[in-house]
Amino acid sequence: MEASPKYRVSGIPKSSSKFIGGLAYLWNMKIALPSAFEAQMQKQLGTSYGDFAAALAQPTPTSIRRNPHKLPVAPTLPEVTWNKQGHYLPERPFFTGDPWLHGGAYYVQEASSMSIALPLQQHLNLSQPLRVLDLCGAPGGKATSLLSALSPESLLVTNEVVKARAQVLVENIVKWGYSNSVVTQNDPSHFQALPEFFDAIVVDAPCSGEGLFRRDAAAREEWSEEHVGLCSDRQRRILSDVWPALKPGGLLVYSTCTYNLEENENNLAWAQVELGAESLPITFPEGMDVTPSLQYGVEGYHFYPHQIQGEGFFLSVLRKPGSHSPSAAGKLKKPKLVLAKREDQGLLKDWLDERHTWDGFWQGDTLVGIPAPLLPALDQLARKLYILHAGTPMAERTKKKPNPTFQLGLSAAIRAEAFPLHELSYSEALSYLQKNDLLPEGVGTGWVRVGYQGQSLGWLKAMPNRANNYWPTPWRIRQAPKEEQKWSLAHFCSPST
Repeated sequence: MEASPKYRVSGIPKSSSKFIGGLAYLWNMKIALPSAFEAQMQKQLGTSYGDFAAALAQPTPTSIRRNPHKLPVAPTLPEVTWNKQGHYLPERPFFTGDPWLHGGAYYVQEASSMSIALPLQQHLNLSQPLRVLDLCGAPGGKATSLLSALSPESLLVTNEVVKARAQVLVENIVKWGYSNSVVTQNDPSHFQALPEFFDAIVVDAPCSGEGLFRRDAAAREEWSEEHVGLCSDRQRRILSDVWPALKPGGLLVYSTCTYNLEENENNLAWAQVELGAESLPITFPEGMDVTPSLQYGVEGYHFYPHQIQGEGFFLSVLRKPGSHSPSAAGKLKKPKLVLAKREDQGLLKDWLDERHTWDGFWQGDTLVGIPAPLLPALDQLARKLYILHAGTPMAERTKKKPNPTFQLGLSAAIRAEAFPLHELSYSEALSYLQKNDLLPEGVGTGWVRVGYQGQSLGWLKAMPNRANNYWPTPWRIRQAPKEEQKWSLAHFCSPST
């Protein structure tokens, strides 16, 4: 077996990558900050504006967040203070060349955004079953972070209204591999058909993107005061549309990747008056230098790049008036879903692990497994929303016997002893992810689950002289890494490190 590739960064020798990375950010600085934005931030930050402006000329920190079900042991990397599953990398590698990324062992996420679950951890009991909506979910960073924080008995609905972005969200949720998740594609107003359904709603609102100025020159070019006003109006519509779906006493986490008051504090003050929301405080770990804002009597928190090892971010939490009681499982009455029959239960038991009591339903010719207590809630969702993905699609019905799905191959709930993992070398794993034809030595015949360094990637169907590759075609790697770009997080998790 090939050794895990050593740490290299995008074809750049380690000694020079920081220098070249710095030049890239200085190149972005050639597109000047908008003068109105500079005036806004000088007023907002006062004497610390110079430090803020200097931070925008520095390279963006690179961070990843591991999947606790797939990677329970932390890599030997510096930890993100506010999320113990988050880690910083010394430089940005060529992530596309890491099989572990494609297998859902970790997610590449900006560190400030990893704080999204803090308000829920402090103001709700996350050990109990909850229904949580991630309203503006793509590409999936906050959804996967929430799944890692919630109990296995909780249900996360993650939504994206834009079709192309919704497909990216599905891909990342499938790779993360949790069965207590649903992906929908709906306008925020559609959730009014589910009154008082959710215990918590997360709105990471589309915004003017001021927090992206350090890494995205286009964000600077597109910014204007008029655009800020349009964003604020849209954010208020989103909050107003989704508020009826929140239970009394439930929480709404509101965040943006922007700095201005109009899209942040002003919207919270508006929600207090128009929606009757109560603004709640958030406590941050020691050493986490965020800036609290108490303007208009609301609790909000700014993450500035000169104070924290992350990008620009704003975080707050609102509570709906009333007394909160957690979601009950409920009962199925005249289900819309095509429920699994008694003869299907053996397959659910044989192919899925023992962490849950499983139930299932048929979506066409695909059997979907889902934790049994979540099925009534899923049936309610199916009546009102457009569902793109739910649970773990696990088996395809055929004339002979069922075939495993690619989603099952990436699921954290797969019964490992039912499908032993065949280890691929690094080069074989990359070839598999490119959807090339390959027949690794010793795979035998039939359905074979393949992976790299213990992380499952999916299926080959092996025959005596060839094998069919079942990695999804839309996800295939189109550009293989050059020799100097080869990298894997596995290097930081091996016993030798």
